[in-house]
Amino acid sequence: MLSLDGWTFLPVAYPSIVEEPKQCQQLVLSFIGKFIASDVHSTLSWLEAETVRFSRRLLRPFTPLELAGHLRICDRQARRILHNLVDLQILYISSGQERAQTYKLRSLTE
Repeated sequence: MLSLDGWTFLPVAYPSIVEEPKQCQQLVLSFIGKFIASDVHSTLSWLEAETVRFSRRLLRPFTPLELAGHLRICDRQARRILHNLVDLQILYISSGQERAQTYKLRSLTE
């Protein structure tokens, strides 16, 4: 039910926790690291790089207002950053026809 609602989770069996706690700890740290520590293009500004990191952590489409709140910038500047990342084909417009409503990180397979 959680995955249907958009949650990302890592199931770990209780016997594994009891019998191999260090391996479970390493598994959890690796799982968290997948979403937190990630390389970005070195040519991006720090705002663009943080936008990419934000989208990787969020794992769902996000609005320019959400990004503006995260970066503590105005929504107009957030839209400029998002448009630039769309032009660089790092993000794509997830919803909105006439005007982009939400954005999402482009996967490597797209």
